[in-house]
Amino acid sequence: MKRLVLLVVFSLWIAPLQAAIEAYQFDSPEMEADYNQLIDELRCLVCQNQNLSGSDADLARDLRRETYQMLQQGKSQQEVVDFMVARYGDFVLYRPQFKTSTYLLWLGPFLLLVLVLYLVVRRLRAADKPVEVDAGAMAEAKQLLEDNESRK
Repeated sequence: MKRLVLLVVFSLWIAPLQAAIEAYQFDSPEMEADYNQLIDELRCLVCQNQNLSGSDADLARDLRRETYQMLQQGKSQQEVVDFMVARYGDFVLYRPQFKTSTYLLWLGPFLLLVLVLYLVVRRLRAADKPVEVDAGAMAEAKQLLEDNESRK
């Protein structure tokens, strides 16, 4: 009985881990390589942090099928990418093209790095400057120390 319960629990635990396997027939090894490269470079719009090859979302399956069909129709990789970008925007690309609308995306990290380096250098230089102490405050501090020493 215990084994039966364990078997049922194990099968219920394993069931969600199964993924659908798509088996496409390609006309040539080059077409298969193009397909694999495309689904590795295109982003799943549902998962957002996975490519099409790693996602099991329904939309990712549809996009893989669409990619396969376009390659079967004789379209090039660039034509497939252009279609996906026209339909879903630059977000579908893991490496968006360098154009006016993506300047900040490409240059933003470098600009942020330069800003942080500037602030760090400025802070370090400010720490190296000697601190000006008022002579009256220094005399008062010496007097307090002397009074403290004399009490001991």
